[in-house]
Amino acid sequence: MKDFVDLKKLQEIQDRFSDATGFAVVIVDADGDYVTKGSNFTDFCMKYTRGTEEGMKRCIKCDNEGHGTYFCHAGLVDFAADIMVNGEKVGAVIGGQILTKEPDESKFRDIAAELGIDPEEYVRALRKVPVRTEKAVRAAGELLADVINQMVNLEYMKGRGGRMTTFDGELENATRTVDVIYQKTKELDGIATKQNILSLNASIESARAGVAGAGFAVVAKQMGDLASQSAGIYKEISESAQKIKRSVEILNGKYENKSRK
Repeated sequence: MKDFVDLKKLQEIQDRFSDATGFAVVIVDADGDYVTKGSNFTDFCMKYTRGTEEGMKRCIKCDNEGHGTYFCHAGLVDFAADIMVNGEKVGAVIGGQILTKEPDESKFRDIAAELGIDPEEYVRALRKVPVRTEKAVRAAGELLADVINQMVNLEYMKGRGGRMTTFDGELENATRTVDVIYQKTKELDGIATKQNILSLNASIESARAGVAGAGFAVVAKQMGDLASQSAGIYKEISESAQKIKRSVEILNGKYENKSRK
């Protein structure tokens, strides 16, 4: 995804969404590596919950198993949505870290104790977590996923369109070059034929001249041999040019068919 997406634009969309909703958001590639920098991640999740060995273990389990909109182990709502291009997953939008109701602080003090975190610090961090309805979280997560998917697919098509233009140009150049080779080969073949005719005529004239034309006969024979060799070489070049031309025509036909789809 990093190869064809405008990462600056992607980051801007993510940051604006996060600023407008208060949601934490980050985008990863198909391997799970970060494509963007995280937006609005809370201390409650990052500093405290994920900052402990047990908390991180629980969070990773949620990251791996969660899809769509779901409740994490700590009671917050998260969402995850795949980014798809041509039916292939190229990444994912991950976010949330939202409460769907005012929290029961005593419950979170118990979680803090399980994770080895100071309960009061944990609760203070909890109070900074935004509260939204579950419906709002689902709607916002789906909206962001749609926007990111559209943006990524447009970027992909734009990049592919550029490659298509380059391919079209190179294909046209190759076709023209093969045509030139083929025409020049025909011209050279014509010259070789004329050389062969001249050699034959020279041989006839030298025969008429008898002994006086013996030296010229040798030259005429050498001209004929060279003409025959040239004709053979030109024939091979012509056949090769024709093969290349056919390959280009086939490639062009396949490419046009694919483009129509």
